[in-house]
Amino acid sequence: MAIAASISKNSAAAVRSSTSLLKTLIRAMSNVPENTVYGGPKPQNPNQRVTLAHLRQKHRKGEPITMVTSYDYPSAVHIDSTGIDICLVGDSAAMVVHGHDTTLPITLDEMLVHCRAVARGAKRPLLVGDLPFGSYESSSQQAVDTAVRVLKEGGMDAIKLEGGAPSRITAAKAIVEAGIAVMGHVGLTPQAISVLGGFRPQGKNVASAVMVVETALALQEAGCFSIVLECVPPPVAAAATSALKVPTIGIGAGPFCSGQVLVYHDLLGMMQHPHHAKVTPKFCKQYGQVGDAISKALSEFREEVGNGSFPGPSHSPYKISPSDVTSFLKELRQLGLERAASAASEAAERMEKAGAPNGGDD
Repeated sequence: MAIAASISKNSAAAVRSSTSLLKTLIRAMSNVPENTVYGGPKPQNPNQRVTLAHLRQKHRKGEPITMVTSYDYPSAVHIDSTGIDICLVGDSAAMVVHGHDTTLPITLDEMLVHCRAVARGAKRPLLVGDLPFGSYESSSQQAVDTAVRVLKEGGMDAIKLEGGAPSRITAAKAIVEAGIAVMGHVGLTPQAISVLGGFRPQGKNVASAVMVVETALALQEAGCFSIVLECVPPPVAAAATSALKVPTIGIGAGPFCSGQVLVYHDLLGMMQHPHHAKVTPKFCKQYGQVGDAISKALSEFREEVGNGSFPGPSHSPYKISPSDVTSFLKELRQLGLERAASAASEAAERMEKAGAPNGGDD
């Protein structure tokens, strides 16, 4: 009887273990409804990564979406810490980082370097990488291949491409069908300045305004999750925003878009060089004068180095004990380096008089 009871207990334990394992396996199966596996959607935590679902939720609620460009690790960290929704690694890096007059010269490999740096610094925003000029126009296959690289090698969450020509619509559709989220861009498309005749606003007459709206609708139909509207009159942007089911992100397009984007350097007032001043857009509001602060700091550094006040004792923290100084001077003299010994001795005396015992911690 005791043996039978033991067998019964062991069998029951085995059944419970098998049942537990089965439940675990079922929860891991992809065909099980999401609410069964995960317990349903959870409220958005502001510290979590922004996703397309999060953007759609904001759009449904009528909450404005914020997007700022970023090209390196430091700017990405700033954007990450301030709750910006989308971080765009824009081909505008060609102008504000590399100093070109247009966005055309920047290459895919250069863009990937910027993308990787931003991905290391921005952990919360949705990361979108621009497809640079010449990297997607030849064919849909080229567009897909480039988009794949931007995600796999650049660490982006989505890509952005410019224009609404039939070939661009086809490319956008192919990229979406490849499983990559796409942001469209209509109105002023800087990569098309050769055709546009410069950085010229669009939608200023009836035909152009209608084309902006129709192009935006075509990009939505191709599967784009959002559309950038650049340099178009506010009524045109309002019409496009109303006609679309996906959010619009305005830049120089007035207040009626679903969100707004500005270039990092522009909104901070970072660039004071005449080259940048001539290409800083009229629509940009400067929320800071960072360029002035940078120039002031650099000038003060040059002045203090020039007059010998930097570095002083508080910025000379590494120490060598007086006894080691004495031994060091002796070793230098034995090596025949009398002038070096005199220089070291004078430095030790000056630091002592200045109040720093040859510095601070090791």
